[in-house]
Amino acid sequence: MKLYILLLPFIMGALAYEDMSDKVFLFPAPTASAHVTLKPAIKKSLQNVTMCLRSYTELTREYSLFSMAVSGADNAFLILPESPNVYTFILQEQSAFKTDPETLAWKHTCATWDSTTGVIQLWINGKLYPRKVSKKGATIGAETSIVLGQDQDTFGGGFNINQSFVGEISDVHMWDYNLTPDEMKGVISGHVKGNHINWNSLNYEIKGNVLVQPKLCCKSWDCASSKQEESIAG
Repeated sequence: MKLYILLLPFIMGALAYEDMSDKVFLFPAPTASAHVTLKPAIKKSLQNVTMCLRSYTELTREYSLFSMAVSGADNAFLILPESPNVYTFILQEQSAFKTDPETLAWKHTCATWDSTTGVIQLWINGKLYPRKVSKKGATIGAETSIVLGQDQDTFGGGFNINQSFVGEISDVHMWDYNLTPDEMKGVISGHVKGNHINWNSLNYEIKGNVLVQPKLCCKSWDCASSKQEESIAG
């Protein structure tokens, strides 16, 4: 009887709290259900946010990297690449960033929002794109649902297969403040960790067809090209 009780949490869902520094989430196929839910270390209202992650995908259609919803507001903080050179950032209203054309390599993405000014920033591979303004004076409530790989149209659900992520996601960190440019460099190099969500101490739950796999790349953001250079040099 005790054995069944111990196994029950794993039968109900892959719940974990661990150091993911040498791992990735692999999303192998389009789906309207598979996703990863992240549990923040801090439960509080947010007026400043920084979110960073690494991703690797062949997709050219739109897809959701990071979706945070609150009750009554499904797009509280959403990163939704629409095409290889357009990133959409949504705080209940849409801001589109024209970005450099993508190449097939690991990409490091950071987004920040400051409620006091409404200023939002998008950093890709350490490059800051022209800043925009959205939802000045707003607050993101303490009760949040944070999802990787799907766009929430309702709190914790309402997924659309046409916006599902296919590929790999790693190094997800989130802060309840805006990082400085020097701190952004530290995130890319792996020395600065999130205080709201920390990839090195991650509380997460997998739903559906998502796998945890070894990270088969170097520590810098340009994993694919660096590996190719090492192979040529060797």
